Amino acid sequence: MADAPGDYSEGGWVKSDRQRERERLRRRRDLRSSSVATVSTVVFVVLVVSVVTASPGWPRVKETFFDLGQFTGAFPDVLAGFLLNIKIFLIAEPLILVVGLLVALVRTLHAPVFFPLRALAVLYTDVFRGVPTILVIYLVGFGLPALEIQGVPSDLATLGVIALTLSYGAYVAEVFRAGIDSVHPSQRAAARSLGLTQGQAMRFVVLPQAVRRVVPPLLNDFVSLQKDTALVATIGPLEALRQAQIHAADTFNYTPYLVAALLFIALTIPMARFTDYLAARSQRRRGA
Repeated sequence: MADAPGDYSEGGWVKSDRQRERERLRRRRDLRSSSVATVSTVVFVVLVVSVVTASPGWPRVKETFFDLGQFTGAFPDVLAGFLLNIKIFLIAEPLILVVGLLVALVRTLHAPVFFPLRALAVLYTDVFRGVPTILVIYLVGFGLPALEIQGVPSDLATLGVIALTLSYGAYVAEVFRAGIDSVHPSQRAAARSLGLTQGQAMRFVVLPQAVRRVVPPLLNDFVSLQKDTALVATIGPLEALRQAQIHAADTFNYTPYLVAALLFIALTIPMARFTDYLAARSQRRRGA
């Protein structure tokens, strides 16, 4: 039975000769593809570096953007500011999820009595998706304290969190709503036929499927959120970008901006790769 995919023996399942040959050819093809990709990448990087370093203005750019002394001098302060970026992100992210989910659920309420809430949810998503995030930060950061309402926070980082939550909550609400709408109506009808109420059908049948489907796009939004925490610098908090601006203003050298950029890259790239992994896994499941 050498042609069979496999065979049983006293020790268990044994691969056939054809199966082992197929796996060997697959490994060889993967190795060849990886080798070609590696060589082409190295050649491309070498060409780009050669062109950039051979340009007439490279010495000036190197001195302005790649000064090692400025890098090491600015790194501690920029890193301390970057910890504030991470804090803002970690606080804003769960708030955005809650706001987005609540707005999406309100927009699924079709009873006439809920029309004012639906209209308010639509107005919220339209306004905050249409206004640039930096303008929302300005309006919240400078507008709320100007109202002098008792209980309104005055901490600039807190105001930045509120602004990011309002802005990104509108985008996340639409992501959740798309996930809810993607669940086939027969799922809800089947749940109702089993005796579940409308709320129970949404909670136990629709929402679990919808959330699972929208995880990759949600993570993409949070990758953008990680970067947009730098916009909070426009209202004053000493986060990474603000610290880099202070060092650059003192030395007239832009290397501190490179420090901030590398820190953001170190945070966003793992998140982006994890998002790609989840998206590929979801596609494989749908294909299966």
